[in-house]
Amino acid sequence: MIAKGLTIREATEKWVREMNCIAQGMIEELMTYDPDDWFELTVPVKGDRVYVSDADEHFGSITAYNPDGKKYTVKLDNEITVEVEADEFEVVRYNRLPIWGAMWSFDDGCDNYWLVELDGIRKMSECGYRIYESDTYGFFFGIDGAGYDFYSEHWVPLYKTRGLQWHDPDLEKEVN
Repeated sequence: MIAKGLTIREATEKWVREMNCIAQGMIEELMTYDPDDWFELTVPVKGDRVYVSDADEHFGSITAYNPDGKKYTVKLDNEITVEVEADEFEVVRYNRLPIWGAMWSFDDGCDNYWLVELDGIRKMSECGYRIYESDTYGFFFGIDGAGYDFYSEHWVPLYKTRGLQWHDPDLEKEVN
């Protein structure tokens, strides 16, 4: 459904307002009551800092992912590049939850279907989200960052990746 007169950012803002926004403190508290009910689903993506267990220089950053071979290319801090599988490294996370104090969940079943069945977890991870699942409460996601425009860096890329087209494409042609 295309809405005449809406820019991609306005359409994205409208979509985000339809989501459930949850204070991160509530999620933290729920996690402490039943920690075995919660799982982080975020997949490693390009740019993630990692610890590689079988390398001389253990720390580096992911530079590429090959979905066919399910191998990650990691440039180690000593400038050596290695190819590793997901079970050969750990992503370095500084906190149990994202740094930003709010988390979200989709309110629409179509978005949840996309997340689970259409590779949405990988796509959201690539847009900079950390994704969690609770067997009891469902899926939640948050942004591990602060001090910049979340819409241009996370929400609009997610809107595009999700394949939504609620904006007026003619307005985007004028902007570009």
